Amino acid sequence: MSERARHLIIAAGGTGGHMFPAQALAEAMLRKGWKVTLSTDARGARYAGGFPHVVEVRQVASATFARGGAAAKLLVPFRVFGGILSASVRMLREKPDMVVGFGGYPSIPAVAAAWATGRPRMLHEQNGVLGRVNKLFAKRVDAIACGTWPTDLPDGIEGIHTGNPVRGSVMERAGAPYTPPGDWPMSLVAIGGSQGARILGESVPPAIALLPEELRARLRVAQQARPEDVEHVTQSYLAMGVTAEIEPFFRDIPRRLSEAQLVISRAGASSVADISVIGRPAILIPFAAATADHQTANARGLVDAEAAILIPESQLNAQSLAQAIEAVLSQPDAANHMAQAALAQGMSDATERLVALVETLSQKGRP
Repeated sequence: MSERARHLIIAAGGTGGHMFPAQALAEAMLRKGWKVTLSTDARGARYAGGFPHVVEVRQVASATFARGGAAAKLLVPFRVFGGILSASVRMLREKPDMVVGFGGYPSIPAVAAAWATGRPRMLHEQNGVLGRVNKLFAKRVDAIACGTWPTDLPDGIEGIHTGNPVRGSVMERAGAPYTPPGDWPMSLVAIGGSQGARILGESVPPAIALLPEELRARLRVAQQARPEDVEHVTQSYLAMGVTAEIEPFFRDIPRRLSEAQLVISRAGASSVADISVIGRPAILIPFAAATADHQTANARGLVDAEAAILIPESQLNAQSLAQAIEAVLSQPDAANHMAQAALAQGMSDATERLVALVETLSQKGRP
C-alpha cells in the first residue's frame, strides 16, 4: 500500500504580494509529491489562476475591519470565528502535515485552526515589517520565515532568512542578459500592483513628457493602471506620440521585466524580489500608506546596493521622476551597473530554503 501523500495547506490572500510567493511554494511542493491546498478569499482567488490546476482552492469569507460599514464591521468577529471553527473541524479530519500562512486576513482561519488543533505551522513574512495578521500569530507558530532582511520582529521572536520565493515564470528568466540603454528602442515597465497604482498613472506620463525628445522617441512603455484610469493614461501617451500598452494587470510581467531597460515600481516585496532575481535597474516609489512604511524597508536593500533609485511618495512629481528616468536611460554604463547590482541582491534559492524549512518542521506532526 503506497504511503499517503503529505498535505500542505497554504493560507494567503488579498493581494499578489501574498499570493505570488505562495504560488512559488505550491509549485515546488507539488514537484516533491505533496498534496497542496490553497485557502484564500474571493479577492485572492483572482491571483490563483497561475497556481497549478491540481491545487485545490478553498475560498473563505474575507473579514477585515478595514473595509465595509459599521454593520459589516460588527459581523467581522462572528465571521472570523465561524471560519476558524469550520477550518478546525476540517483540520482535525484531514490532519495536514504543514500549514503555512503568508499573511492577509484570509489566512486567519487556517493558521488559527492549525494552532487550535496542534498542527505544524509557520509563517512567511514578505516585508521588512510584520503585517497585522502575521504579527497576531508570531508567538503561536513554530517558525517565521523572512523574505526581507532584517525583518522587524516582536521581542523574543527570531526569524529565519529565506528570501522571497518567486514564481516559476520568474525563475525561467532569472539573470536574463541585460541590454543597456542606447540608440535603439528601449522598454520601460511601470508596475503599480494592486495598491497605489493611481499615483503612477498620475505621475509617469507627465514625467515621460518632460524627457528630451530624442530619448522619448525611443521609449516603449508598458504600464499598469487602475481600470478607471486606463483610457486617460492611454490618451496621455497617444498625445505625446509614445508607443504604450496600458492594462490593469499584465499576466506576462516576468517577460516584460526581462526585456526592460528600466522598471518603475512600487516596493512591494514580490515586485522587489522579481526585479532582483531577473536583475533590472529600478526606480522604486514606496506606497506611503503601507503598514508601518514596510515598502521603504523592502526597498532598502536595492537602494543601498545602488541597484535602485528611491523616490518617496512625498517627493514624487513629474520633474523628480523625469530626472531619475533620464539619469538611468542616458548612462548605459551606470544602468548596466544597476542591473548587475540588482542581480547580486536576488535570492534565487529562496524557494528551496522555504521548502527545506517546511519539510523539517512538518516532521513535528508525524508519528
